[in-house]
Amino acid sequence: MKEYQWATLGCGVIAEQFAEAMGKQGRKIYSVANRTYEKGAAFAEKHGIAKVYNDINEVFTDEKVDIIYISTPHNTHIPYMLEALKNGKHVLCEKSITLNSKELMEAVELAKKKNLILAEAMTIYHMPLYRKLKEIINSGNLGYLQLVQMNFGSYKEYDMTNRFFSRNLAGGALLDIGVYAISFVRWFMSEAPSEIMSQVKYAPTGVDEQAAILLMNSKNEMSTISLTLHGKQPKRGTVVFEKGYIEIYEYPRSTKAVITYTENNKQETVEAGKTEDALLYEVLDMEKTVSGDSDEMYLDYTIDVMDIMTKIREDWNMKYPEEEV
Repeated sequence: MKEYQWATLGCGVIAEQFAEAMGKQGRKIYSVANRTYEKGAAFAEKHGIAKVYNDINEVFTDEKVDIIYISTPHNTHIPYMLEALKNGKHVLCEKSITLNSKELMEAVELAKKKNLILAEAMTIYHMPLYRKLKEIINSGNLGYLQLVQMNFGSYKEYDMTNRFFSRNLAGGALLDIGVYAISFVRWFMSEAPSEIMSQVKYAPTGVDEQAAILLMNSKNEMSTISLTLHGKQPKRGTVVFEKGYIEIYEYPRSTKAVITYTENNKQETVEAGKTEDALLYEVLDMEKTVSGDSDEMYLDYTIDVMDIMTKIREDWNMKYPEEEV
């Protein structure tokens, strides 16, 4: 398979992990683009990246770049994605991939028109554990799915200038941590939810700091989700079937699950993958998809999740500044 040239747009914490993932393959990122040149240069020096752009927009027209990895704040994703796609670049973008479904579909349609791969960097879709669990579920030994229970709580200092609470940076629990929880649910549900209900608690800035969400699809598969940005919860998912249930902890990058078969209380431990290789799995799946060998990026799930989040925020009448124009 061809060795693709990657550029990173943004050089924060997650970009650091991305650079480390490339290093595990004995590879280096080809180039780095950042709003502040000095920060991009420091990132490049640390990770042995040869090229730093003086202007962030130069990355889009660099003929050597095959794939652009975007890890900037949520509300900057769509303009960067569209510019990358217009210039013939494949795009792997951090979650939440866009603010809403309208933005996402604009990018999806452009990617299709240009015959390019557009994908969200959702670790759940690439961790080996989840693919192994799907094989077990598809065997039918657990029966039909009944319920998915999800928790995700993160304690953030109650500082309204922090990006997690900022309207101007598309803050709030739903786009920051809720995208993980809903992606987890979508992975196990056999089809997208058609019934969506929720409750929300707002931060003083007007973004969602806490939420409870109920989902159900036409097959009566249900889910309950609880999110908070101001209280630690275990990152726990429980997937309940007719004949047993699966428990998964630290689920965004999980490598272990315990299945309990309720007919005889027999337990089975399933292990696969390495937490520290989460971004490496994303890179490898993206490259397989770009090469045309197979589609490993689950864009259809990304679209479903964004539709759910968009509907929830519409119900809350919660808009970001970019959506008010």
